[in-house]
Amino acid sequence: MPKVSADKLEPGMRLARSVTRGRLLLIAKGTELTEEYIEKIRAMGISAVYIWGPSHPAIPKEEALAQLDRRFRFVGNRPYMDLLKEVVREHIENLYD
Repeated sequence: MPKVSADKLEPGMRLARSVTRGRLLLIAKGTELTEEYIEKIRAMGISAVYIWGPSHPAIPKEEALAQLDRRFRFVGNRPYMDLLKEVVREHIENLYD
């Protein structure tokens, strides 16, 4: 669930966390954002909100794969570890598609 700045919000995004001011609920979790909601969020001075969806990876794909290789360097030629490494590699590849 990425945190998206108010200036990058788009209609159709769905809130992953409620927007609140203290104990006051402003917009409920799960609400689909419209132009009106986005304008209200900006007008209230809220800098960012959490939306549903995958977070963007913090490091480049090549670095993530290099880290994977480093972490598995001492467990080569073990069938279950090779399988686990391949599953993680596929997951990393899918994060960047």
